[in-house]
Amino acid sequence: MIGRDEAIGRGRPVDLRLYGLLDTGVSGLDGSRLAAMAAEAVQGGCTLLQYREKAIGDARAALGRIRAIHAALTGSGVPLLVNDRIDLALAAGVEGVHLGQSDLHPADARRLLGGDALIGLTLKTGNQADELYRLPVDYACIGGVFATTSKDNPDAPVGLDGLTRIVFRARLARGAAFPLGAIAGIDASNAASVIAAGADGIAVISALFARESIADEARHLRSRVDSALAARGVAA
Repeated sequence: MIGRDEAIGRGRPVDLRLYGLLDTGVSGLDGSRLAAMAAEAVQGGCTLLQYREKAIGDARAALGRIRAIHAALTGSGVPLLVNDRIDLALAAGVEGVHLGQSDLHPADARRLLGGDALIGLTLKTGNQADELYRLPVDYACIGGVFATTSKDNPDAPVGLDGLTRIVFRARLARGAAFPLGAIAGIDASNAASVIAAGADGIAVISALFARESIADEARHLRSRVDSALAARGVAA
């Protein structure tokens, strides 16, 4: 059995300020360049990375890409998570996983990965946020906030008002210090408004990895996020 600390999450620090998603399904993200792109993002100030491949046809090839990305991050201190696939996260030896509402339950993921792994969860509704009090997750990402072409999402965007409401309920469930990110349709033009609405950071794909200079864009996005956090009275 897992202990009480693991049952509710140990609260391991997670820096969500700039969360880069390496999504192989997004046009322009060349699988052979993902490791180099990840290194550029970290050079510019990315604080967390995720490998996301929704339709994995060749698990061995995906594992090779994940291992290459992880190796490129050696010494950076930036964690790499795998979306959905706990088996690939374990095989690659990365820092954890990010789960959706229809993926393996976080409690089962915690049993498989252990207490030191990072586990994140996507939240789409206030009711889902209410459940955080009993889930062994280290952070959550709320969204989609805005419309996006990076993912086929049947749910309508929650918008800034919806984000604020879900953040409020998530804080009630897990406390003011629980890390909350925002995802979908976020770029330099609206990053500050997302932080002002209560998010601790932004998760981005095209806004970062579709740019000519990934490192420069990462610096630009981090600057927007850090400034918005300072304006909210949160130490970056």
